[in-house]
Amino acid sequence: MRAEFPDFRLGNVLATSFTATLTERRGNALERIPTPQRLVDWLAVNGLAVESCTTAQLELARELRESIHAAATAAAIQDSLPASAVQVINDCSAQGRAAAILTPEGKRRWRLSSASCVEDALSVIAADAISIIAGERDGKLALCASPTCQAAFFDTSQSRTRKWCDMNTCGNRQKKARFHANQRKDGTAARTGGI
Repeated sequence: MRAEFPDFRLGNVLATSFTATLTERRGNALERIPTPQRLVDWLAVNGLAVESCTTAQLELARELRESIHAAATAAAIQDSLPASAVQVINDCSAQGRAAAILTPEGKRRWRLSSASCVEDALSVIAADAISIIAGERDGKLALCASPTCQAAFFDTSQSRTRKWCDMNTCGNRQKKARFHANQRKDGTAARTGGI
């Protein structure tokens, strides 16, 4: 990983981890794949290694990312899926050459074609998005409760009541803000003779 770029936010669900390559969508947006090489890095970390990426492939990846985010957001709030987002996801899913393989440990992994390219990796991400948006996996799509984030995430907690896309970032930030607000309120009450 290159130190000059922000860390990746990795999760257990490929499609929503991919949408987390753009964070703080409603605040100061942070692009985590600003260059073609950074997309190559992200794909490698997620088991979808490709040799190179062009600027056009990076733009296709970002288009897929935003389409997944739009469709997942709509699914989370039980709204109609945007037709343009569905089209991009379907096109990317059909475009690549990847196969699911079973490891000796009984896990599913993806194998890209021998001449793997970014489109092959994007097809795996699109297929993952289809499985969660279509409700084929155990869990539910939700939106982060952080007002500056609002990321779509896949909640696999037992109660399906998770509030944050990532407890270590958004959840922690919100808890700290609540703590500091309570400290200020308690300080004001003490100065004015209150509790």
